[in-house]
Amino acid sequence: MRSLLFILFSFLFSPAGAQEETITVRIKGMKCEECGHKVMVAVKQLPGIESMRFDYERRTSTIVFDPTQTCRDSIEARLAATGRYKASPYSPSDTIRRGMGLRMDDMHCQKCADRIMAKLQPMEGIDSLSPHLDKQYYFIRYDANRTCKATIKDTLKGLGFTPVNYYSGSKVSYAYYNIPAEQTTQETVDEVIILDGVEDVCVNPKRKSLAVTFFTDETNADKLLADIQAAGIKAEVPAPHECKEE
Repeated sequence: MRSLLFILFSFLFSPAGAQEETITVRIKGMKCEECGHKVMVAVKQLPGIESMRFDYERRTSTIVFDPTQTCRDSIEARLAATGRYKASPYSPSDTIRRGMGLRMDDMHCQKCADRIMAKLQPMEGIDSLSPHLDKQYYFIRYDANRTCKATIKDTLKGLGFTPVNYYSGSKVSYAYYNIPAEQTTQETVDEVIILDGVEDVCVNPKRKSLAVTFFTDETNADKLLADIQAAGIKAEVPAPHECKEE
């Protein structure tokens, strides 16, 4: 019995048995995986950092650390020393405003846009919606603490649309194809996203479609289609659309 109590006492009060602590902080300048890597390199210079994970939409980092070796103040001071990636408090009740454009080549008319509006507007976290039929995209403002880009995209896919990231730059373009139902899978997304010049990919089983955002200084429409077909994806440019919205 004494041996058991000694082992338990040693575990509870030894460094190996120390209780981990977790903090989540907002990092304003952190927008992408490259930023996240820089933040990780900076913070992991401190002793006792166990793990870090990132939410780039919320611009947050959740950090697990050993409180016997470091503390919140040291972590925040280390981030402040980077000059760019300064930490600030985070709360699940915060409002974190984000905006994004989503291109949908299968949004053809005002009825399409109205159907999207009717579905998205009541969703929690949606702040505002602006359709742009001439360029076939929606600009969406939302609270990243209440919803997220993936949820919004999945909702649009459920309506029969194929959303990909929209940008106003002159070196960005879009492609849209019909593909077999059996190829509307994550495997197809994984195959296409690694092709030269590709920035975003979406497939829609309901529409049997594949949509791509790509950079025109790295590829062009003909090369992109050839590369997609060479990857074994039976993509075809659809015939001009005749809208059947009611």
